[in-house]
Amino acid sequence: MQKQIVSKCLFPVAGLGTRFLPATKDVPKEMLPLVNRPILSYGVEEAIDAGCTEMVMISSRSKRSIEDYFDRTWDLEKTLAERGKKELLNLIRQIPQMARFIFTRQAEPLGLGHAVLCGESLCGGDYFGVILPDDVMIAQPSVLAQLIEVHESLGGSVIALETVSDEDTSRYGIVEAERIHARVFQVHNLVEKPVKGCAPSNLAIMGRYVLSPRIFSILKEVKPGAGGEIQLTDGLIQLAKEEPLWGVVYKGRRLDCGTQKGWLQANVELALKDPSLRDIVLQVVEEYKKGEGK
Repeated sequence: MQKQIVSKCLFPVAGLGTRFLPATKDVPKEMLPLVNRPILSYGVEEAIDAGCTEMVMISSRSKRSIEDYFDRTWDLEKTLAERGKKELLNLIRQIPQMARFIFTRQAEPLGLGHAVLCGESLCGGDYFGVILPDDVMIAQPSVLAQLIEVHESLGGSVIALETVSDEDTSRYGIVEAERIHARVFQVHNLVEKPVKGCAPSNLAIMGRYVLSPRIFSILKEVKPGAGGEIQLTDGLIQLAKEEPLWGVVYKGRRLDCGTQKGWLQANVELALKDPSLRDIVLQVVEEYKKGEGK
């Protein structure tokens, strides 16, 4: 089975972020802070931990601040240097040095499959990773690294899976799969948000993928669905018929930053794990319990 080094990771970041309006009117959802850095930065760090050296951002005209964040900021660096703030200066200088960042635009919001297709010219001939940054994964090794390990062992494409309850299967893409090892499954079919009680399993697809370049030609043939969107799930269904498609029940903790509730919960959880912030969070909670926060 074909195996390749996975050096590129694609990030679909062209969405409008309507769930966070009005905060995302001018600030991309991916740039909202998660404790001390943007949500997107966590995904980039995960890809780097997995060995990727090139980050392909599928962006849009309203997301220029993403490109600016991963670029040098000479004026800020000059100011920090003049004020002797060496620690902060080194911190911001490290950001553009993390990896090579490549940007291209998705001209129309035509779905996740279309966003992936927009990266063909940048990822075309190689296996590549895909990270949906709404899902922040806390894991060691990183979740993408876990997928790449399976790709290096078995070849083919690999997707991240999570076991969900029967009540939640209708919220996700669900796989029909055969167990190969303890956490590894061969995927035979995928169903997007099945009707409750009709799911083929409890294994839900999460936002991490290692994909064959064959996916691009398949996505070109996928017929658009509701709203004219091209679904990545439809492309994966066809890919599973042609090439091995593996699913990995990853080890780690997923923080759903795609909703206001999930984003707030993620901030609190990570702050509680930070020794410099934990006492502040607990103090606010205690004051609120006492009625001082009303």
